[in-house]
Amino acid sequence: MPFTKIWIHLIWSTKNREKLINKELKQILLQHIKENARLKNIFIDSLNCIQDHIHLLISLGREQTISKIVMLIKGESSNWINRNKLLKGKFEWQDEYIAVSVSESQVDRVREYIKDQEEHHRLKSFEEEYNLFLKKYHFG
Repeated sequence: MPFTKIWIHLIWSTKNREKLINKELKQILLQHIKENARLKNIFIDSLNCIQDHIHLLISLGREQTISKIVMLIKGESSNWINRNKLLKGKFEWQDEYIAVSVSESQVDRVREYIKDQEEHHRLKSFEEEYNLFLKKYHFG
């Protein structure tokens, strides 16, 4: 039996980075994503969101791909929000996302970063954070 542990930090935003996720939606959205992931055997270690984006720390199963997991979480959660009319308009996630590997030695640090999103974004916008991730990980 193979043993695998591949940590991935995922980040994606709402469509056009609209600030659609209010405090009420946040609570039920995060809970729903956790439950949906559990049902699909997706291991989410940590997740948090603010008004316009979400962060997740996941561990990939041996037969899972990043693109499949992202599709399952994004597609199902936006469909769930719209089906249950949790917002006045249509909810969509942006097509693009960031996925970076996390070494075991950095897992606690990433967990804290995800947990402290509200505080972190008092100092830096999502656009600034996004651009820093692109630069730090040499995307484009």
